[in-house]
Amino acid sequence: MGILRYHNEEFDFDDRMLAHVQIVISTKLRRGENFFLTWTLPVSSGSGRHALWIDNGVPLHITFSGSRPPQINREWIESLILSSATGAVNLVDDPPVASVD
Repeated sequence: MGILRYHNEEFDFDDRMLAHVQIVISTKLRRGENFFLTWTLPVSSGSGRHALWIDNGVPLHITFSGSRPPQINREWIESLILSSATGAVNLVDDPPVASVD
Protein backbone atom coordinates (compact mmCIF):
# COMPACT_ATOMS: atom_id res chain seq x y z
CA MET A 1 0.00 0.00 0.00
CA GLY A 2 1.24 3.42 -0.96
CA ILE A 3 0.44 6.69 0.77
CA LEU A 4 -0.92 9.96 -0.59
CA ARG A 5 -0.02 12.82 1.76
CA TYR A 6 -2.02 15.97 1.18
CA HIS A 7 -2.31 18.93 3.55
CA ASN A 8 -0.86 17.02 6.52
CA GLU A 9 -3.21 14.05 6.07
CA GLU A 10 -2.36 10.54 4.86
CA PHE A 11 -4.49 8.29 2.67
CA ASP A 12 -3.63 4.67 1.83
CA PHE A 13 -3.98 3.43 -1.73
CA ASP A 14 -2.84 0.40 -3.67
CA ASP A 15 0.40 1.25 -5.55
CA ARG A 16 -1.28 0.62 -8.91
CA MET A 17 -4.15 3.00 -8.11
CA LEU A 18 -1.70 5.55 -6.72
CA ALA A 19 0.42 5.50 -9.88
CA HIS A 20 -2.67 6.33 -11.94
CA VAL A 21 -3.76 9.00 -9.45
CA GLN A 22 -0.32 10.62 -9.73
CA ILE A 23 -0.62 10.84 -13.52
CA VAL A 24 -4.16 12.23 -13.35
CA ILE A 25 -3.27 14.85 -10.72
CA SER A 26 -0.15 15.99 -12.57
CA THR A 27 -2.03 16.18 -15.88
CA LYS A 28 -4.87 18.26 -14.46
CA LEU A 29 -2.62 20.61 -12.47
CA ARG A 30 -0.36 21.19 -15.50
CA ARG A 31 -3.51 22.29 -17.33
CA GLY A 32 -4.33 24.68 -14.49
CA GLU A 33 -7.41 22.65 -13.54
CA ASN A 34 -8.12 22.48 -9.81
CA PHE A 35 -10.56 19.71 -8.89
CA PHE A 36 -12.02 17.45 -6.23
CA LEU A 37 -10.52 13.97 -5.90
CA THR A 38 -13.16 11.63 -4.49
CA TRP A 39 -13.32 7.97 -3.52
CA THR A 40 -15.47 5.58 -1.56
CA LEU A 41 -14.08 3.95 1.56
CA PRO A 42 -14.39 0.18 1.89
CA VAL A 43 -16.62 -1.27 4.60
CA SER A 44 -13.48 -2.45 6.42
CA SER A 45 -12.55 1.23 6.85
CA GLY A 46 -15.98 2.29 8.05
CA SER A 47 -17.56 3.08 4.66
CA GLY A 48 -18.24 6.67 3.60
CA ARG A 49 -16.45 8.89 1.10
CA HIS A 50 -13.47 11.21 0.93
CA ALA A 51 -13.27 14.38 -1.15
CA LEU A 52 -10.07 16.43 -1.42
CA TRP A 53 -9.80 19.78 -3.20
CA ILE A 54 -6.62 19.48 -5.26
CA ASP A 55 -4.78 22.62 -6.35
CA ASN A 56 -1.21 23.78 -6.91
CA GLY A 57 -1.07 25.61 -3.58
CA VAL A 58 -1.14 22.51 -1.38
CA PRO A 59 1.95 20.26 -1.03
CA LEU A 60 1.41 16.71 -2.27
CA HIS A 61 3.66 13.76 -1.44
CA ILE A 62 3.21 10.25 -2.82
CA THR A 63 5.04 7.25 -1.37
CA PHE A 64 4.91 3.88 -3.11
CA SER A 65 5.48 0.71 -1.10
CA GLY A 66 6.92 -1.20 -4.05
CA SER A 67 10.15 -0.41 -5.89
CA ARG A 68 8.88 -1.26 -9.38
CA PRO A 69 6.46 1.03 -11.21
CA PRO A 70 3.18 -0.72 -12.05
CA GLN A 71 1.94 -1.14 -15.61
CA ILE A 72 -0.08 1.91 -16.63
CA ASN A 73 -3.53 1.54 -18.22
CA ARG A 74 -4.11 4.56 -20.50
CA GLU A 75 -7.85 3.81 -20.74
CA TRP A 76 -8.13 3.97 -16.96
CA ILE A 77 -6.33 7.33 -16.88
CA GLU A 78 -8.59 8.71 -19.62
CA SER A 79 -11.64 7.43 -17.76
CA LEU A 80 -10.53 9.11 -14.53
CA ILE A 81 -9.81 12.41 -16.28
CA LEU A 82 -13.14 12.32 -18.11
CA SER A 83 -14.95 11.70 -14.82
CA SER A 84 -13.96 15.24 -13.81
CA ALA A 85 -16.64 16.59 -16.15
CA THR A 86 -19.00 15.97 -13.22
CA GLY A 87 -16.92 18.27 -11.02
CA ALA A 88 -14.66 15.66 -9.47
CA VAL A 89 -12.20 12.95 -10.40
CA ASN A 90 -13.97 9.89 -9.00
CA LEU A 91 -11.53 7.10 -8.21
CA VAL A 92 -12.82 3.77 -9.43
CA ASP A 93 -11.11 0.43 -9.85
CA ASP A 94 -9.13 -0.42 -12.94
CA PRO A 95 -11.61 -1.36 -15.68
CA PRO A 96 -11.36 -4.97 -16.81
CA VAL A 97 -9.40 -5.60 -19.98
CA ALA A 98 -11.71 -6.26 -22.92
CA SER A 99 -11.41 -9.81 -24.15
CA VAL A 100 -10.61 -10.45 -27.79
CA ASP A 101 -12.81 -13.16 -29.27
